[in-house]
Amino acid sequence: MYSSIKSYCDSLIADFNSIPHRRKELLEKIAQYISYKQKENKPINLVYICTHNSRRSHFGQVWAKVASDYFKIKNVNTFSGGTEATAFNINAINSLKRVGFEIKPINVEKNSTYHILFDDNEKPIVCYSKVYDDPKNPQKEFTAIMTCSDAEENCPFIPAVELRIGTTYDDPKAFDNTPLQDAKYDERCKQIALETFYVFSKVK
Repeated sequence: MYSSIKSYCDSLIADFNSIPHRRKELLEKIAQYISYKQKENKPINLVYICTHNSRRSHFGQVWAKVASDYFKIKNVNTFSGGTEATAFNINAINSLKRVGFEIKPINVEKNSTYHILFDDNEKPIVCYSKVYDDPKNPQKEFTAIMTCSDAEENCPFIPAVELRIGTTYDDPKAFDNTPLQDAKYDERCKQIALETFYVFSKVK
């Protein structure tokens, strides 16, 4: 794991006490799901969903993969999707770069695909905007983690989901093109990283 990301991850663990108790109870339901799938020796498929699959859901996808590597939990596959496809937002990309991720565009188009690297010995995380039921996302035996209230309200039914849980986060988009833009994206990135690491720390 790249040293800057490893240091960032180490600091997250020291902040677990900042997560409210009720929030921890919610997050532990995801940990229980992962623990169950691990004991059954089955793939652990986590799909992070928000409206446009452009910011928060990608943060979830990326940090879940990093957390699984950090805590050495095998067979974890992470995905993201939305109720509509747009593009992986440049402000979210830049926030991840500031943490230390290496991000490479694979193509240049309206909805580009990116390879996100956090360790030279691990495969890149593939990110691009897509709908939650895109053929490249799992169609059965997965948990849906709703990262925004709009997606939670606008996706009343997700077929074949084993667990659906709402861990909603405020949208940093509200601060686009303002003096607070970078700080708010970094704040949301860290919040999602912190809570995702808490989930994986509780896997038994």
